[in-house]
Parts: sequence; C-alpha cells; structure tokens
Amino acid sequence: MSRTASRAPTHDEERGRGVLRRLSRAEALAAVLPPLLVEAERVAATVSQGVHGRRRIGEGETFWQFRRYQPGDPAARIDWRQSAKSDRVYVRETEWEAAQSVWLWRDASASMHWRGLPTLPSKLQRAVLLTLSLAALLVRGGEHVALFGGGQAPASGRSALHRLATQLHRGETAPAASGLPDPQPLPPDGRLVLIGDFLPPPEDLRAIVAAFARRGVRGHLLQILDPAEENLPYSGRVRFEGTENDGELLFGRTEAVRDAYRAAFGRHQQALREIARSVGWTMLAHRTDHAPETALLALYLALGRPAR
Repeated sequence: MSRTASRAPTHDEERGRGVLRRLSRAEALAAVLPPLLVEAERVAATVSQGVHGRRRIGEGETFWQFRRYQPGDPAARIDWRQSAKSDRVYVRETEWEAAQSVWLWRDASASMHWRGLPTLPSKLQRAVLLTLSLAALLVRGGEHVALFGGGQAPASGRSALHRLATQLHRGETAPAASGLPDPQPLPPDGRLVLIGDFLPPPEDLRAIVAAFARRGVRGHLLQILDPAEENLPYSGRVRFEGTENDGELLFGRTEAVRDAYRAAFGRHQQALREIARSVGWTMLAHRTDHAPETALLALYLALGRPAR
C-alpha cells in the first residue's frame, strides 16, 4: 500500500489563503452594501424634503423663529417689537449651530430576525434600514455619527456612512447574544438612539436607561415590531416557540387568549413609555408593515427637540 506524503503549508501560503478569504468576504459585502446604502439614502432623501436642516433651539446667533411666550421663559428672550404687532407676547428663538455626536444602536438578537409573513421585512432588516437612514440624515446636517459599541469615534461625511453600513451588515449575519445594549460610558450630554423590539422584561431596560441617564446621556427609543406581535392574528391550535431559549407554549384555541394577550402587550408598551418618560427620553413604536419614512421623520424630529 502506498502512502501520499503531506506537508504543512508554508507561512507565505497561509498568508495568501488568508488574503483570499478576506477578499472573498469583502466582495460579498460589497455586493450587499450598494443596495442597502441606496435604499437608506432614498428614505433619508424623502424625509429631508419635509424638514429644512436640522434646526434646534439653542444659544446660537442665527434666528430661527418666533413663538408664543410660555410661563417660565426668560424675560430677556421676549421680542418686544414682534409682540407689539399683536396682543400676544412672543419670544425669539435662535438655532443651535454646534454639531452633535449621535451614537446609534440596533438590536441584532435572534428575535429581531423574525417576521410574521414572508412578504414583510424582518425586524432586523427594518432596524438596519432606519439606523442607516437616520445616519444619512444626520450626516447631511453636519452631525457626527457612530455605531454604539462599534469601537469607532463619531465622524461625519460619506466615509462615516460607509463605515456604519459595513458594521451594520456584519451585525446582520452575526446575531447578538442580548437584545439590550451594555451601558458603556458616553460623554456627558451625548445623544444615543436605541432601535430594537424591546421585548425583554421592562425592568432590564429600565436599569440600562437609568445608567445612561445618570451620566447625562439623552436618548431615544425606537421599538420595531412585527404586526403579528401586536395583534396575535392566529386561530386554532398553534405552538409558539421562543427565539432566544425562552421555551414554548401550545394553545388549543389561540383566539381564546387574544384579548388577554393584547392587554398584556399594552401593559408592556406602557411600561416602556414610562421608562423613557421618567428620564426625559422619548419612545416611539414602528411596525414593519408601515412605511419607514414615517418612523424616520418622527425620530429625526425627536432628536431636534431640546432636552427636558
């Protein structure tokens, strides 16, 4: 019996194979990124037509608008000339001109890969699209953006957008272990946008949000849901299997528990809104069967509001 001798590959051969593997991954990534960026920028462009720059109330010198006086407004901000034109008192608001740094996070856990119908995008696909679309809008306004937990400092311009798109695509193919972010340190007065389904117990989210708020971080929650998660449209005998090692349930008549499910779901939503409200954050909800532009505009406007 003859034997074929084998030899170990040399260092140069191993390095060459590694280069080929990286090139293969880069080519696969490049094939996906252009459509993702094109779609994100299309959504961003649609929304930007309804807003004229990212104007925010602040201590800048550029005039923004007059508005009715409200109790608590400093008397020095009253514009007496404008007020003299009517029987109402108006204050003068200026635009904050300094660029901000905004960190963006999207949930990439197993539950985000779910969709109720094959005609709908998964929750993760919609979260990635909205994250990148929001980044495109912010970059247009001169803001600095970064993926929270991505290990990169916030930056602006096309290069920052491409980097973010690459990081988001890699996250799509590698599910995260947890559906909530780690409360890593951020600069005081930083902005943080969290996008996910927020289906874990509200107490877990409360602890994370409180940790960020104690450091002076202002945040916004955007919940992404499949319509089936809100409505429970199923009937008859259905087995529900958890996507994150949370067991399974079997119902003989699913429609019999629909009202109780919706009531429990409503309590969960109310708890999330209370968590955000308690620290001055905002909370929005979006369903994957609705247009992404609606959620993006609401989130973009929320980012432009002054801190409470």
